[in-house]
Amino acid sequence: MIRFFPNEQTFLSFSIFGLQFDIRWYAVLIMFGALMAYLVIKKDVKKTRYISLDFFDSFFVYTLWAGIIGARLWFCIFYDLSYYLADPIRIVRVWDGGLAIQGGLVAGALFAYFYIKKNHYSFMKMLDLVLPNVLLGQASGRWGNFVNRECHGGEVSEAYFDGILSFLKKGMFINGHYYEPLFFYESMLCLLGWVLIYLVLKKRQNKRGDLAYAYLMWYGLIRFFIEGRRTDSLYIGSFRMAQLTSIVFFIVGILGYLGVLDRFIKKEKPTLMFDFDGTLMDTRESIVESYRYLFQKYSDEEKFTDEVKDEIIGPALKTLFPKYFPDIDYETLSDAYHARQREIAPFTNHPMAHAEEVLRKLHDEGYKIGIISTRSRAGIESILKDFSMSDLVDDICGYTDVEKQKPDPEGIFKLVERNGWYRECVMIGDSLMDIDCGKNYGAYTVACLGDPKRSDQLSQAANVSISDLEQLPEILKKDISFTYDEK
Repeated sequence: MIRFFPNEQTFLSFSIFGLQFDIRWYAVLIMFGALMAYLVIKKDVKKTRYISLDFFDSFFVYTLWAGIIGARLWFCIFYDLSYYLADPIRIVRVWDGGLAIQGGLVAGALFAYFYIKKNHYSFMKMLDLVLPNVLLGQASGRWGNFVNRECHGGEVSEAYFDGILSFLKKGMFINGHYYEPLFFYESMLCLLGWVLIYLVLKKRQNKRGDLAYAYLMWYGLIRFFIEGRRTDSLYIGSFRMAQLTSIVFFIVGILGYLGVLDRFIKKEKPTLMFDFDGTLMDTRESIVESYRYLFQKYSDEEKFTDEVKDEIIGPALKTLFPKYFPDIDYETLSDAYHARQREIAPFTNHPMAHAEEVLRKLHDEGYKIGIISTRSRAGIESILKDFSMSDLVDDICGYTDVEKQKPDPEGIFKLVERNGWYRECVMIGDSLMDIDCGKNYGAYTVACLGDPKRSDQLSQAANVSISDLEQLPEILKKDISFTYDEK
């Protein structure tokens, strides 16, 4: 038989094969809070674009369970360890009560660190996405304490509940006395903290970790004062464990927010994804002359106008051949084009200004460097070899390596996953197609302004623009999250 609300603390009661099961309001409210946090975080994860939703779902479920286990163990250790060790089965009897949110935060953070690193995402980026929204879960979960008649302060008079607190009066009448509703104050302060961090602070220019540090400061501060008034605290010696933990939270938060901890935290270098033609290598002349050859042989050279010359720089051959040579099969055109390329390349191609020096500097500093191009991998390797630059690039994704060409981000995903590279990327290119490819992945985008006709459009589309590759290393030193939505 299924019964809803059989008593004040139970949401649902039912039996299966003679076994009785109760779903408590405490569990319902905790899971409702977790669900609210999950939905808000997932919305932000979708905006990042490069974070897999499958990864996030697994991360959230595993971290939630790690947090619940940590919260339970924390409570058992600091409530009465000898009591639980005398009969260890009591440890798993969570339905009898006893979860400590700070233990859950510590255990969840430890698990999250290793799981996030294993999957090559940014730990601090994930904390910025997750921690402010934990306040939503905490705000909801505290109402579970109300149902359980816990997390309250000392005795107060009946008049204490006159006015806006009157709706709490009945629930705070416990064993013949009225008690201060600390759970309510903490719930409202958690909600206020979420508004201040998620809806206000988030809109500002923040360095990586600022939102997570703001959470630690806010929750550490409010929990310290709330805990000081509770009558059911966990102790270590004569000290309230939650207050000691709150002090640690607050100190870590303020030192992190002020940047003091930056010197102790190793920053992950973003993965660098370069376009090839017009970004690393000046191949415009060879491309133009190779197309001119095709127009001479298979069409009419007079149709090879300045407008066409601008259009052919960037898109894949498979995209443009049908447009200009609809009656000639692709293989014939491709063979002729590449034969002409090989013939004139030694006289027409050359690296862009400072390309070799910049690539060598970044390679020596430990950056992973990939090339995403609509040119063939073999063609790129050949040109790099001609200029002794092959050792400066870690991997290449040419047009035959993907099903979808730029601006689809398939090439970036393929290189990152194939090599197990750090998933935050910077896309550097000289065309709107390159910038859109980076944005579609969720990468920070750098526009190389070589063509005056495209400068304004590229500058507006990219996160930042440069006139020379030698400006790139300075940009990479910024203390920011290298994602497309970086302000």
